[in-house]
Amino acid sequence: MSKRWYQENRRDPWRRQARSKGYRARSAYKLKHIQERFSIIRKGDVVLDIGCHPGGWTQVASEEVGGDGIVIGVDLLATAPVDGATVIIGDITDYATIQQVREALDGRGINTVISDISPSLTGRYDTDQAISLELSTTVLDVAMDVLQPGGTFITKAFQGVGIEGLVEAARDRFSNVQRFAPTASRNSSSETYLICRNKLPRVRKRGFGQTAMEQVSRHLEGLGVLTEKQEGVDEERAVGLRRISRKEEE
Repeated sequence: MSKRWYQENRRDPWRRQARSKGYRARSAYKLKHIQERFSIIRKGDVVLDIGCHPGGWTQVASEEVGGDGIVIGVDLLATAPVDGATVIIGDITDYATIQQVREALDGRGINTVISDISPSLTGRYDTDQAISLELSTTVLDVAMDVLQPGGTFITKAFQGVGIEGLVEAARDRFSNVQRFAPTASRNSSSETYLICRNKLPRVRKRGFGQTAMEQVSRHLEGLGVLTEKQEGVDEERAVGLRRISRKEEE
């Protein structure tokens, strides 16, 4: 951890404000800014927060839905309980975790899926961006499985190779998709948030019959990027659940 990072972190007004208001992370204000701009969460809504650790977004969502709403946070990392929410420690792609989510829903449907999910940063931007793309695409597929028609999906992604494929996949599944950079995002950050509203009753023709992951993988292949199912991948550059690498110039 550099001295410069430490000094910038100490001066960060969003970090100080989050601490003074009892939020677990400065990222809580990113969701607040998204909510102020788009009003994605309403009183009484049912919200699923994927990748909820340390709980800042779950806290904000719980405030927004009120006593008649339900908020469920899921993360692989141990996360302290959040007032007014159910926190599940598990992998959202596992059947057992999905069953726990369904039990917590008490028969209700999910209106909104939010995700501030981020990889453990390696310091290599190409690697971190690739893992972020995979995580965001995975969460999009989960959202399609659990969201009610007309529902809303919010996810973070890092700008870079393949993000247009993610945006395209989202637009094939929601009637309105916008990119948004909250004021609380650091000036040095390349992150953006996809605000996806009104889940369509069926996937548009371009993406029909494909998962979002399959669609994004095809987009990457069109850019000259390999996935793990293809030959010639440098195994030492494995990232996340899928391995991707730039094709060598011939």
